[in-house]
Amino acid sequence: MFLNTQDDEKIQYYLKMLKTVGALSRLFSESNEPYIQYRIAENLFCKSFNAENLSRTDCSADASKAGLGIGIKTFLEKNGSTLQKIAEFNSEHSLFRDLSGEEKLRKVAELRNERLETTKRIFGLDEMIYHCVTRKEKGILVYETPMHAVQLDAMRDIRQSSKNVISFEDGLNEYAFNVTKSTLYKRFSTASILYDFPVEILENPFDVLAELFGKTKDGLVQSESRLREYVYLPLYSMKGGEKLVPEKSGLNQWNAGGRARVSDEVYIRIPSWIHDKFPGFFPPRDIPFILLLPNGSEMSAKVCQDGSKALMSNPNSALGNWLLRDVLNLKERELLTYDKLRRIGLDSVVLYKNEEGKYDIDFTKIGSFERFTGENQTSKEEPED
Repeated sequence: MFLNTQDDEKIQYYLKMLKTVGALSRLFSESNEPYIQYRIAENLFCKSFNAENLSRTDCSADASKAGLGIGIKTFLEKNGSTLQKIAEFNSEHSLFRDLSGEEKLRKVAELRNERLETTKRIFGLDEMIYHCVTRKEKGILVYETPMHAVQLDAMRDIRQSSKNVISFEDGLNEYAFNVTKSTLYKRFSTASILYDFPVEILENPFDVLAELFGKTKDGLVQSESRLREYVYLPLYSMKGGEKLVPEKSGLNQWNAGGRARVSDEVYIRIPSWIHDKFPGFFPPRDIPFILLLPNGSEMSAKVCQDGSKALMSNPNSALGNWLLRDVLNLKERELLTYDKLRRIGLDSVVLYKNEEGKYDIDFTKIGSFERFTGENQTSKEEPED
C-alpha cells in the first residue's frame, strides 16, 4: 500500500501528530473517542509524507504521491465494520432518478467508476487506495485498503435493506446506496490494522493553548502564508436556462468554420464580469503565463480574443489535448456535450494565482461556478459568443 513504503521517521512523526491532535479533542467533543476533523487528517497526512494535497479539488482522491491516489478517511471504529460515504451524486440525480432499483444501482456504479478513471487521468495516477484513521475509545487505528472500481459484471445480492437504501456486493466490497440522499457507501473493515495506539485526551486543552499562545509574540500565531487569489471558470454556457457546451466554440472550438482547425483547438471562456470583479488577476491580453496542471506538468497559456474573453494555451492544441484527450477521454473530433461533464460530476475549473505569477488549475464539481457567481455578482450569466 502506502505506509509500508515510507520512511519510519515520517511515519512516527505522522502518528505522533495524530496522537497530539486527538489529545485536543475536548476542544470539540466530550466523547472519549478522539475527534479528528477530516480536513485536519488530510492536511496532516500531506505534511507528514510530502504528498500533493488534492482536497481543494473535487475528485475521488484527497492526496497523491508517486502515481498513487489516496482517499483519506477518518471515522469511528464502532464494531470494526461500518458503512462510510464514498461518493455523492446529487448533480447527476436526473441520470438515474427514473430507473428501477437494479438499473439505478448499475448507473450509479458506472458513474462511480467513471469518476475514478477521470481522477486517474487528471492527476496521472496508476492506482488508488483508502488511508483510514479510525477512532475508538482513547485510541486510534490506522489501516489502508484498495480503492476498487465497482465490479459491474459481479454485482450480486441486490436487496432493499430499508425504505431508502439498496445494498449490493461485487465480490470485493459491500456497498449501499441511499436513494434519497443520492449517496454511495462502502463497508470498511478494520481487520488488517497497521498501527493501533492509545490517545490521552486532555481534560482542559484550553489551558495548554493559553500557555502556548502566551509564549508567542503579542499572544498571536504568526502565519507564514496568505490566501491566494482565485477565480472559477465554466466549461459550459447557458441557453434558455439550460447548460450546454456550444458545438462550435469553447471546448468545441475545433468544430468552428471559417478555416481549417486542428482537432485539439479549444479555449475556456472567461466571463466579462470576472475581469471587472477581479482586475489584474490575469495578465494583459496575449501576455504568456504558466498553468500548473493537476498532474504536475506545466503549460504555457494566455488570455486572448476581444475583451480577453478566452483562456488559451500556446500552442493552442496543448489545452485541448489535455482536456479533451487526457482528461475527458474523447476521440478526435468527438463533440463534447454537457452530458459528458455531468457524468463525471465536473463542469468548471478553478485557477489559483501564485506569487510568482504562475496559476494552478483544478477541476471543480457541478454547481461550483454558480456558487462563485452568486457570491461575486448578481447579473445573469452571459451567453457564449
